[in-house]
Amino acid sequence: MGEVEVPALRGVTVDIKKEDFVAIVGASGSGKSTLMNLIGCLDVPTRGKIYLKSKDISFLSESDLASLRGNIIGFIFQQYNLLQTISAFENVMLPLEFLEYDDETATECVQKLMETVELGDKMHNLPTQLSGGEQQRVAIARALAHNPEIILADEPTGNLDSKTGKRVMDLLKRLNQEGKTIVMVTHDLNLAKYAHTIIELKDGQIISTKNIAR
Repeated sequence: MGEVEVPALRGVTVDIKKEDFVAIVGASGSGKSTLMNLIGCLDVPTRGKIYLKSKDISFLSESDLASLRGNIIGFIFQQYNLLQTISAFENVMLPLEFLEYDDETATECVQKLMETVELGDKMHNLPTQLSGGEQQRVAIARALAHNPEIILADEPTGNLDSKTGKRVMDLLKRLNQEGKTIVMVTHDLNLAKYAHTIIELKDGQIISTKNIAR
C-alpha cells in the first residue's frame, strides 16, 4: 500500500498430503485466498518456497506454472465462472479442448462427468437454465475434466442455500474418498467439519492446525 509493505502471509508452513481433505478457515482478510492462490500456482511467494510434487514452483515461468496447473490442479470457485452463452456440456468440454483431446475421447469423458455430478439430463442446458447448485456441480465437473490430482475449492457453497450446499459438500467428500486431494477455503466452520485437516489463519499467520480422525 504505497510505500507500506503489508504481508498477506507470515511464516506459514503447510504440509498437505496426497488424498487429504484440508479446510483453510479464518475471518475475511486473514490470508485464506492468498494461501489458496499460492497452493494453486496462481501466485508465487516473495519469500520462501512452495513444493508441488517435489518441484519448487517459486522460480517457474508463467508458462510452466500454467502447465502445472493444467495437469495437476482443478479449481472450483464461489462464482462458478461458467460461460453463459454455451451449454453445461460445452463448459465442461473447454479444458479438454485446451489440452487438445480428440473429440470422441472428450465427449465420452464429459458425458461420464455429467452423470457423476447427477446432471446427465441437463447437460445441454445453458447456465441460465440451471439453479445455483446445478451450476456449481457443472463447475465441479469442469474442474474434474482433466482428471486432476488436487481440487482447490474457494468458498464452494458461498452462494447456495444450506440444503444445496450439503449436496455439493457430499460430492466433494465422495471425490476425496475416491482419491482426490481436496483443499477448501471457507469461513463456515460447519463446512470445515467435512475436512480431515483444519488450518486456521489470523492476520496472515497459522494459529491452529487440527487433524480430525477419519
